[in-house]
Amino acid sequence: MLKLSQLWRTTTVRLTATFLLIFVVFSVLLLGLIWWQSTMQLQKAQTDAIDREAAALTQIDADGGFRETLTAVLRLAQQPGPGLYYVADPSGQMLLGNITDLPADVLAEPGTYTFNYERSAPPGADEDAPAPTGTAMVRSVQLESGLILVVGRDVVERRGYSAITLYWFGIGVAGIMVFSLIAGVVTAVRVIRRVESINATSRKIMSGSLSERVPVTRQNDEFDGLATSLNQMLDRIEQLMQGMKEVTDNVAHDLKTPLTRLRNRAESALRDGQGDGAQREALETTIEESDKLIKTFNALLMIARAEAGTPSGAFSELDLSAVVADVAELYSPLAEDEGLELVTEVAEGVRLNGNRELLGQALVNLVENALKYYEPVEGKAGRITVSLRRAGPRVLIEVADNGPGIPPEDRARVVERFVRLEKSRTMPGSGLGLSLVSAVARLHGGEFRVEDNAPGVRALIELPGMAG
Repeated sequence: MLKLSQLWRTTTVRLTATFLLIFVVFSVLLLGLIWWQSTMQLQKAQTDAIDREAAALTQIDADGGFRETLTAVLRLAQQPGPGLYYVADPSGQMLLGNITDLPADVLAEPGTYTFNYERSAPPGADEDAPAPTGTAMVRSVQLESGLILVVGRDVVERRGYSAITLYWFGIGVAGIMVFSLIAGVVTAVRVIRRVESINATSRKIMSGSLSERVPVTRQNDEFDGLATSLNQMLDRIEQLMQGMKEVTDNVAHDLKTPLTRLRNRAESALRDGQGDGAQREALETTIEESDKLIKTFNALLMIARAEAGTPSGAFSELDLSAVVADVAELYSPLAEDEGLELVTEVAEGVRLNGNRELLGQALVNLVENALKYYEPVEGKAGRITVSLRRAGPRVLIEVADNGPGIPPEDRARVVERFVRLEKSRTMPGSGLGLSLVSAVARLHGGEFRVEDNAPGVRALIELPGMAG
């Protein structure tokens, strides 16, 4: 488990903190903009109301004179509400209104002003009660009749609304920060736990436990996708390691006998009393055994290159139909010599991207196996079929015979290296032919399998065809 001092150094926590900071800043700016816009709208609404009343009273004064103006202002001043009204003569002496006093500059120059005021007590109010006070925003106007008109609104209510809005704005910002922090910590901890599970599995594998796998949850998220891919890679690595171990064991076991036989024959030829004929025969036998060993090592090298994805030639577009037809034509005379009929069923124009040398060698191995291990069945003519066909987007190469076949329990084993069935022990070979075929198929993105041909065996290479 990571310590707190190490937590901040992780990319997950830093990215989470960065996104949280961006989110909080954006949220604060958004809430601030909403608060500022709502405050400005309220102020504008009050200003517009003041301007409308001032314009209406100005019109009344222009049409009906100062008496109509005083009557209208008196009626408005006696109504409850935030409205503020004041009328003075040209000298600034108050005539009527619901404000007791005004700053001198309000009466001296028309315009818009904000100031603290005392409001006249409503009729019937207690004389000892303090006069209502507040903050006013007013507009002063010089009328045509010579009167000075002041129309305004109390802004305490508006400022109270702004204060409430600002208070909840602060609550919202604090809540966003708290919940963002909680969400960030939860997210970071979950991500770090998933990454740490991968690290723990990696450490176990590096310590030698190749069977360990990354845990996969039911969330089916990107971490599960990564874990699945890693587990598939680990499965493949484990298979390769197991295959390497088996190859090492099999090479040591299967090559020990021919090497011992080589040494014994060479030693026998060097003994005193052996004639030139015996020595020549020993040398010829040594060359023959050496060729078999070289062939075995060449097959191992080709399998290793194919499994490592590094064939001797680069992939290129090739005419697979021509490759299959050439191999069938090459082995047709040999099949006749063995008393077998080699039937060719090759679809024309089958092309794919691949390595011509490896695909040709894989097909040669299949045909040679069919010829080498075919056992005739009484009353039935021996037949080997080499076919190439398309199956949707896939390409199928088949080599089938009508012999006795391979038992179901041995079909999976025949593709393993150095595996030879009991009935083939007496025949020359190394048990690497089908292993090479399987490796070539995997290298080309396909698969190789051995199936029942009812009767006989069908060896099938399935490869991806060319798009379009």
